[in-house]
Amino acid sequence: MRVVVQRVLQAKVEIDQAEISSIDKGMLLLVGIGMSDTRDIVKKMATKISKIRIFEDDCGKTNLNIHEVNGKILSVSQFTLLADTKKGNRPSFVNAMKPPMSLDLFNYFNECLVNDGNVVERGQFGADMQVSLINDGPMTIVLDL
Repeated sequence: MRVVVQRVLQAKVEIDQAEISSIDKGMLLLVGIGMSDTRDIVKKMATKISKIRIFEDDCGKTNLNIHEVNGKILSVSQFTLLADTKKGNRPSFVNAMKPPMSLDLFNYFNECLVNDGNVVERGQFGADMQVSLINDGPMTIVLDL
């Protein structure tokens, strides 16, 4: 499982020029689910994200997690994070889990985030989306489990 975590001042998802979800201060998560991922891995990733300290305290140190800043999460499925580009010029996505299993794990991931006390907005799984954000910092971290 690979998740790109971006600290944002705001982020939104649009489909066909219509906004379907948005957040202000918080995290935009781009979520890639791999062929070997399990519910245990997904739960561990959600816990890691809930606790990761990427927000600044009063001294400018990254000591605060999403809860401590009353931030929200925008979670967007992105199978292209699992691209293999080692061979040739065309990415291969054979390492990405296929629907409906990937949809089930993506939904479980978001449920785990909510169960950890997070406010979670979502993109639309499998849709052609336009994702906009204002990255704060910038702060972008890639997490792999």
